[in-house]
Amino acid sequence: MAFVVYIGCNATLAAAAAALCAYVAPAAAGSGIPEVKAYLNGIDAHSILAPSTLLVKVVPEAVIFGSVLGVSAGFVLGKEGPMVHTGACVASFLGQGGSRKYGLTWNWIRYFKNDLDRRDLITCGAAAGVAAAFRAPVGGVLFALEVTSWWRSALLWRTFSTTAVVAMVLRGLISYCRGGHCGLFGKGGLIMFDLSSRQATYTATDLAAVMLLGILGGLLGALFNFFVDRILRVYSLLNEKGALSKIILTVTISVITSCCTFGLPWLTSCTPCPPELAGKCPTIGRSGNFKNFRCPAGHYNALASLFFNTNDDAIRNLFSAGTDREFGVATLLTFFVTVYALGILTYGVPVPSGLFIPVILAGASFGSLTGSLVGSISGLDTGLFALLGAASFLGGTMRMTVSVCVILLELTSDLHLLPLIMLVLLIAKTVADCFNKGVGSPTWRCTRSLVAGDVVSDPLITLSSVERVGTVVETLRHTGHNGFPVIEEPPFAAAPELCGLVLRSHPLVLLQGRIFTRGRAKAVAAEVFRTLAPFDFAKAGSGKGLKVEDLELSEEEMDMYVDLHPITNRSPYTVVENMSLAKAAVLFRGLALRHMCVVPMTQGRPPVVGILTRHDFMPQYIRGLYPNTIPR
Repeated sequence: MAFVVYIGCNATLAAAAAALCAYVAPAAAGSGIPEVKAYLNGIDAHSILAPSTLLVKVVPEAVIFGSVLGVSAGFVLGKEGPMVHTGACVASFLGQGGSRKYGLTWNWIRYFKNDLDRRDLITCGAAAGVAAAFRAPVGGVLFALEVTSWWRSALLWRTFSTTAVVAMVLRGLISYCRGGHCGLFGKGGLIMFDLSSRQATYTATDLAAVMLLGILGGLLGALFNFFVDRILRVYSLLNEKGALSKIILTVTISVITSCCTFGLPWLTSCTPCPPELAGKCPTIGRSGNFKNFRCPAGHYNALASLFFNTNDDAIRNLFSAGTDREFGVATLLTFFVTVYALGILTYGVPVPSGLFIPVILAGASFGSLTGSLVGSISGLDTGLFALLGAASFLGGTMRMTVSVCVILLELTSDLHLLPLIMLVLLIAKTVADCFNKGVGSPTWRCTRSLVAGDVVSDPLITLSSVERVGTVVETLRHTGHNGFPVIEEPPFAAAPELCGLVLRSHPLVLLQGRIFTRGRAKAVAAEVFRTLAPFDFAKAGSGKGLKVEDLELSEEEMDMYVDLHPITNRSPYTVVENMSLAKAAVLFRGLALRHMCVVPMTQGRPPVVGILTRHDFMPQYIRGLYPNTIPR
């Protein structure tokens, strides 16, 4: 009867979470960290930061939405990834001045409605999400530093001030909740797993054991990423069949998870409670570490104590000293295999889900298992091995070193372990990099044997600096390009030359404002901006930009001319056609560009050879052009 209630509740919560993602905001599924990384590296995918995505990710006071439903359903997932996505969504919402669609628009914040400031705000939002999820303000700053392609000093203090505010707000809320106003929330402080009371000393033998842990963590992390990649391919095929298929997939994984977490503790024998914990073991009718499950009085079920605890409490149990007496080798092995397998199956299920907690749980259990096995030759406590195991798994899967190291230190307040954490992270990342890329890592590879002119796409679409209105409308209507090279032609120049680059949205503003001339002549820029305000060219909010279909132009207006000089970027980034593609990629990514003009080496040719976008650097595209250049 208990199993029926347990599996029924979990399946209902899972179906509700999947329905929200399937019908309301499909972009809210998953952790959101890969999407945030992609945006901060120049890819603005549709709706990943939209208000509807924020609505599903976030939990308003009286309404339970995506993340809470997914965690409550008992999935092996975490809320930390969605918290990062939530912070980015809030920043994006502010960066577009609110939302006209939902009647929330603020004129005072319109100064941020441009690509540069919006990207900075989203970087600060992602840092705030990390700081809130892990209570690690410095880790949030370093996370933003590691995932952003273009970093500058101004962004450093902006993210730092953002996470400082997060830390102060968290401190205030935790102090308030300690009075019993928030249920179980607020237990402890900003340090989630306080291990500072232990003094860790280690010898050469201990270092050898830690290095072995790093190697194994890297291998298992690479294997984890391999299986995740294969599972995501299968799930993508299932998700393409529609919303109902997504819900069925989610409920199926929920049933599998419930069967494992409820059924496996039945195979574990009961353990007598330690005499010194007679008043706290077992825990019946309240929260705690020693779960009675089906054991007689005075006994607890070790596996149930891990499965039927919150993720934070389970990690705290593994990180604590003396767990070799609480959890045996068989218990740790069973828990590790289960969490490892369920983490692979769950990642990619259409619910808001993070991967940090499953990786930390799997790594901590594996570290404790390793500590139990090498306890005879190592003097380190199994709890310390658990922490180092979590670090090795994070390095093997995420491939992030500095931010993960600082986050773990802020989580545990254990500076004595800094050298060991650094060592195990570097070893795990190095080993894993020999096999595949990390979860959410951008696919960014090109070759030194190709040059920029080898990969530009044909045909090249350009606009004249003073162009016929009908030509501009037809170009925008029949192409999906976001940027167009502008060519200065006679009589405005002696010979055709590159005038600059114009974005797709800016000619639409001129066309909407009817800034036309009857003849092919330059317009006076001052007159243009007396008619149109600078904020008319601001970056539009999600889904609310002006479209070419919205224009209503007469036949007479279509035969008139529009001057693109006032809205053209006169100094676009350019590279010569024979520049190494590898160098062009470094320049493209380092400056966070979305367009790069390729110009010819010799005179007498068209002033621009082509335009490079992020798509032109992707291995799949290059492999399609030159199959033997990039091996599979």
